[in-house]
Amino acid sequence: MGSEKAEIRPEELEAFLDEALPAPRMREIEEALRRDRNLAEQLRAIIQRRDLGLVSIAEVWRRQRLSCPSRDTLGAYLLGALPPDEARFVRIHLERIGCRYCLANLADLQSRMEATQEQKEAAQRRCQRYFRSSLHHLTHSAEP
Repeated sequence: MGSEKAEIRPEELEAFLDEALPAPRMREIEEALRRDRNLAEQLRAIIQRRDLGLVSIAEVWRRQRLSCPSRDTLGAYLLGALPPDEARFVRIHLERIGCRYCLANLADLQSRMEATQEQKEAAQRRCQRYFRSSLHHLTHSAEP
């Protein structure tokens, strides 16, 4: 097992510029850019090409996040309400691709879901307290 990092492909440099890679890979590329002058030149060429407005279909696809599931789909995934094939796509997109945009959306949805659950539980406890206190008053006021 060597400590050699995986080769950095041009598509990864594009994704690096868009901050669309998993955090560990972003760090690896950033470190490699500091050490490798040739890689830094490749990155500069990509930036110059972008500044001229020359983009590929793959770049448009990535920038517009066309493969990202919608927020509604991510919510359905959290609830376990997606058909198996769609759930598998979302799982691969999140776990293998490591899309930071979708992972952030998923974390936000999850925290909102947990907050909603906590609010429901608090409302149920309040209702039970009101019921118990009302029941006490009703049973005592019904006596002659």
